[in-house]
Amino acid sequence: MLRTALLLFGSGVLIAGLVMFLLGKCAYPPFLIWGSIIVIAVLFERWRYQRELHGQERHWQPTGEKFEDPETGAIVEVQYDPASGERRYVKK
Repeated sequence: MLRTALLLFGSGVLIAGLVMFLLGKCAYPPFLIWGSIIVIAVLFERWRYQRELHGQERHWQPTGEKFEDPETGAIVEVQYDPASGERRYVKK
């Protein structure tokens, strides 16, 4: 929802900047620059931080580590993916 709101806001600012530029109100409209930065940043964030599986399945292996989560009190098991070195925590 925040992403959608930022895209709508950034697009509105970008359109306002384009209109100001085309009407000759300002040769260097800051709205055009800031609108572009917001839209590009939101789109880049979605592309950059997506999960990277690259057609391969993850092979999670238990590490034998278990602990109690201090916030929920649940027992959590640590799992490890040898291909990427990534760790995850699974409630048991």
